[in-house]
Amino acid sequence: QVQLLESGGGSVRPGGSLRLSCLASGNIFSGNVMGWYRQAPGKERELVATITTHFSTYYADSVKGRFTIFRDNAKNTVYLHMNSLKPEDTAVYYCNTAPSNSFWGQGTQVTVSS
Repeated sequence: QVQLLESGGGSVRPGGSLRLSCLASGNIFSGNVMGWYRQAPGKERELVATITTHFSTYYADSVKGRFTIFRDNAKNTVYLHMNSLKPEDTAVYYCNTAPSNSFWGQGTQVTVSS
């Protein structure tokens, strides 16, 4: 069964932090590059960060230095630790493989507002 279950979103003030989690089924997670994506209202979904099975990472310029992606291969889980959040980080956050496959989970809402 294909599963992507994102959690950990919420509402924070600018400068705050959140940690997102994504539990993926083994057939998606194992052996694949995993990524976090986000979609803000009225905008296209965009790639935020990726991590390989050997923990090499990539970050979009907009989040570099503020977000950290990591994965626990034993738990089929990928995380996104977000610091120094800005209002422009407000979006629904999704995890998927990178490049993405056609199945998407529900996502988790992150709202940054004063």
